[in-house]
Amino acid sequence: MKAWPDNPFLQGYYEPITFEATAPDLVVEGEMPKDLNGTFYRNGPNPQFPPENEYHFFTGDGMVHAFTFDGGRVSHMNRWARTQRFEIEKRLGGSYFSGLNPLETDPRLLEFVLNDKQGVANTNVIWHGDRLLLLTEGFMPFQMDPKTLESLGTWDFYGKLKTSMTAHSRIDPRTGEMLFYSYWSSGPFTTGMELHKVSREGFVTESHAFEAPYAAMVHDFVVTDNYILFPVMPLTGSMDRAMAGQPPLAWEPEKGTRIGVMPRNGTPDAMVWIAADPCYVFHFMNGHDKGGVITLEACEFEHAPLFPFVNGDMTPVTNPNMSQWVIDMNDSNPSVSMRAIGDRGAEFPVIDPRFAMQEYRHGWYTSSDRKVPAPIPDSDFIYNAIDHIDVTTGEVDSYSFGNCYVTEPMFVPSEGAAEGEGYVLDLIYNRDTNTSDMCVFNSLDISAGPVARAKVSHRVPVSFHGTWVGA
Repeated sequence: MKAWPDNPFLQGYYEPITFEATAPDLVVEGEMPKDLNGTFYRNGPNPQFPPENEYHFFTGDGMVHAFTFDGGRVSHMNRWARTQRFEIEKRLGGSYFSGLNPLETDPRLLEFVLNDKQGVANTNVIWHGDRLLLLTEGFMPFQMDPKTLESLGTWDFYGKLKTSMTAHSRIDPRTGEMLFYSYWSSGPFTTGMELHKVSREGFVTESHAFEAPYAAMVHDFVVTDNYILFPVMPLTGSMDRAMAGQPPLAWEPEKGTRIGVMPRNGTPDAMVWIAADPCYVFHFMNGHDKGGVITLEACEFEHAPLFPFVNGDMTPVTNPNMSQWVIDMNDSNPSVSMRAIGDRGAEFPVIDPRFAMQEYRHGWYTSSDRKVPAPIPDSDFIYNAIDHIDVTTGEVDSYSFGNCYVTEPMFVPSEGAAEGEGYVLDLIYNRDTNTSDMCVFNSLDISAGPVARAKVSHRVPVSFHGTWVGA
């Protein structure tokens, strides 16, 4: 195999590992809680071959890491998602697919790329309807066996899903219903969108098509008891730009933000599009509504990071902060009120899943103590801290790992406990040792640090999202 190219997204924390392994009994430091039983799955990019052309870590082959907790013991295994792209490159013995611009793919494989339904399966992993599903922007779900991590191929909800499924869905903890959507559903960089609802058992119950105000990357959305919100922000997609060799995805702030608000039990015919200032949000923490007033919390950037303007120039460095948005649907001309409720940086937020779509109090997310410079371009400091926020008071409790990267935390409730009582799990990469630890916190005492660490003898590379499946 060739050496990895000189690319910051292929070095250090981001450098892929070239193996699949099973570690049945990790070394544990501290006292691992014996009532913490289940599996924590994480998904992220891990290309199997050194890229031959421009690489962006959004486009690496998906690899799932599973950490299973059992009565104080922890095991670990990792497996690639063996998508069609993965198998083609494995057969050809090298890298043959482009980064963010599919038109730059090897001409022999261009027709496949333009019709590929699986993608790289590298962004999220969810559990619903007794299935473990890997999700990526613009492609259909990819199924894995939850115990062996064997790749099982595309999942189309018994033939009912004809579009892609975005990386983020929302599951109602009271009914088990899952809601998700697709964008560019009528073709690459088009305005077509679709909403889908799926029963607890995994059957599609409703599908609705509608048009967005313009073609944009819509990474996440919000669901409350009575509303579904589709935030269309000006990270735009353009096939004309792609064909001209210009950025297929670019920041166009002059288009402004438009938020589609649809009654949860209605149809897109009742959708109201509300104008808002240009900003970008990859991830929303939660939302709820009361008396027609919608309140939600978002990790808000001034503009989309790591993407260029239309002319190809990179946007300036920007960091997200926790922001609260309020929309009064009783108003004859609704608007969006936005205010910051934190100033330390905030990304990859999670909540107690039992309180999704409802009024809630506790959230956890990654942040930074702003002491360790980031080695990747267009960034300033690494995310090395975990924060807990009380959204009713704005009080924040934090723990910094110093010269380490943190990942999206995961909250696991204790059995029968009140909101927020339980454990927070996080996978930490130590830059000094080039190894990773699975850390466990008492969820309401983050500043006390981890109560236990399960030691991985090698690096677990960058990952995006994860899920917890109880034993």
